[in-house]
Amino acid sequence: MRVESLKGHLLVAGPQLVDPNFRRTVVLVGEHTEDGALGVVLNRVSDTTVAEAVPELAAVVDEESVLHVGGPVQRSAIVVVADFEEPERAAMLVVGSVGFLPAEVDPDELGELRRARVFAGYSGWGSGQLEAELAEGSWIVEPALPDDVFTPSPETLWSEVLRRKGGPYAVLAAMPPDPSLN
Repeated sequence: MRVESLKGHLLVAGPQLVDPNFRRTVVLVGEHTEDGALGVVLNRVSDTTVAEAVPELAAVVDEESVLHVGGPVQRSAIVVVADFEEPERAAMLVVGSVGFLPAEVDPDELGELRRARVFAGYSGWGSGQLEAELAEGSWIVEPALPDDVFTPSPETLWSEVLRRKGGPYAVLAAMPPDPSLN
């Protein structure tokens, strides 16, 4: 079965997606083939700094950068997404010059990075799983912008992307986290 790749797109959790791992999340799709998909949640941050969690990566991010929670899969795995001055140094480009750092790389050999974000864990789907979730309306798809990946306000990214999409999605963007309290 041929799959139309969503690489470089955002998956915005729809209102019926109540799984606590993905409720009101925005996922950057880094890879999507007939074998499955993977990405990182862009709008979940931890209370831990990168320097505390992964000291060897502290040099590739700002001094006070926090570790982001990329998803429920292999939370001990570290994933770094960066905006590369030299895009050919990326292991995999996703949108423009933004891509994933190679798994085993000396930070001194990376070249210049415009900005970077470090994630613990990632989000993954097996063959056909993401397509089934899309068919049931769990996700809203929107092309990613480089600034989405590095937003200074990850807590508002879900609403911002829905407003940008417009139409009925802009109304959804104003939905409170718990509509029953409205």
